[in-house]
Amino acid sequence: MNNQPCQEQFILLGFSDRRRLEQILFVFVLVFYLVTLVGNIVIILVSHLDPSLHIPMYFFLRNLSFLDLCFTTSSIPQLLFNLGGPDKTISYTGCAVQIFLFLGLGGTECVLLAVMAYDHFTEICKPLHYSIIMHSQLCCTLVSVPWGIGLFNSLVTSLVTMKLPLCGRCSVKHFLCEMPALIKIACVDTVAVESTVFILSVIIVLVPLSLILISYSYIALAVLRIKSASGRRRPFNTCGSHLTVVSLFYGNIIYMYMQPGNNSFQDHQGKFLTLFYNLVTPMLNPVIYTPRNKDAKGALKRFVFRK
Repeated sequence: MNNQPCQEQFILLGFSDRRRLEQILFVFVLVFYLVTLVGNIVIILVSHLDPSLHIPMYFFLRNLSFLDLCFTTSSIPQLLFNLGGPDKTISYTGCAVQIFLFLGLGGTECVLLAVMAYDHFTEICKPLHYSIIMHSQLCCTLVSVPWGIGLFNSLVTSLVTMKLPLCGRCSVKHFLCEMPALIKIACVDTVAVESTVFILSVIIVLVPLSLILISYSYIALAVLRIKSASGRRRPFNTCGSHLTVVSLFYGNIIYMYMQPGNNSFQDHQGKFLTLFYNLVTPMLNPVIYTPRNKDAKGALKRFVFRK
């Protein structure tokens, strides 16, 4: 039993059984991808060029936008290629790179969202010490930790997945090289692999989510102690944007990765959920963050109307 027939390429079946759906999806995915690129690039440029946004919150937001650009680009160009024609193949090397980047960048975002929650906690619960605590060196360290954790987790899980014997089963019932979809076509007992993946998923997903919930518990108590409605409005807008992104991202992640052997990866529902958090969520992030924040809106106007 070996992977020799799959050493050259895999076949990504995706939505190939519905040609009309493929044509519709090609248009929508292309438009959404272009909007994602433009929106996140604008966030990066505005937060970098405008001195008023050189604060920790926008430093983390800039990193989130860069991460979303990489995350989306790790799979959407390949999806567009497959949707646009009869060729549904991806090389073995391309599949290995895709699963590594997809898992690594997804895991990085899980932890980065927890870091952003800690930043909000410090700003609201310890406002007098905020500038002292969140100094530039700590911010750089806090950004590097998610990248390290995400890429290490991806290295382990992608190696375990790609080494599974497939016995010539090279057709993947998904539109990308997704870990659960590859596990499903293995020709050996995958209980041990699924258990390992589940444990790592708990660590990379539920631990950061727990830290986010703890941070917001303290934030909620601090906001309730603010007497004026205007005083509550700013933390509500800032935290509301972040909580919206957390809900969208973690909701899909938990549904899929907390049950790697789930049959949802064989039907269109699982594919659409993957497409949602891989494309729609990164596209919505700039839309969610910018309108609710007065500083960001002002900086965006200055950027757009700059002579």
